[in-house]
Amino acid sequence: MITITKKENVVFNQIKYLQMEYNEGISENILKMDLDITEHHFKEVLEDLERKKLISRVDGKIKALSVGKKISVVDTRKEVKTAELDQMEVEALNIIRNLSEKEEDGLVSRYIVEGNLLYGNLNVSNFRMYHILISLENKEILKKIKKNDGEYYQVTVEV
Repeated sequence: MITITKKENVVFNQIKYLQMEYNEGISENILKMDLDITEHHFKEVLEDLERKKLISRVDGKIKALSVGKKISVVDTRKEVKTAELDQMEVEALNIIRNLSEKEEDGLVSRYIVEGNLLYGNLNVSNFRMYHILISLENKEILKKIKKNDGEYYQVTVEV
């Protein structure tokens, strides 16, 4: 699922609409005039849409990309970050669950969990990884266990 703000949704829908007329892509200037928003907000929204792989920008031309995922629209950027974190938590939990299934006791070393989150499919930053792990611990989905030979994680709830 891709989560975008209302402003991003308006811009994305306008790009899709105008793309019917401009097959080679829409000029940024035409789009900006059509939307009547400030330069700062316009650039910010385009960067966010490009980062989320909803549009592509080449030589000042913008094209909407086909999206295979569901798009969710929220009011603010804060809600976007919350929804993205929730989605990352689910993906991280699936990774941790897969790792724990390989172990007899269901415990996975903290270093293995962190390595898989940092360098695996999620490829998150250190800050984001720790935020995800702490959030899962606070929700009592994940439990940190200290043993003599190190720290381990255990999935406590089936979600």
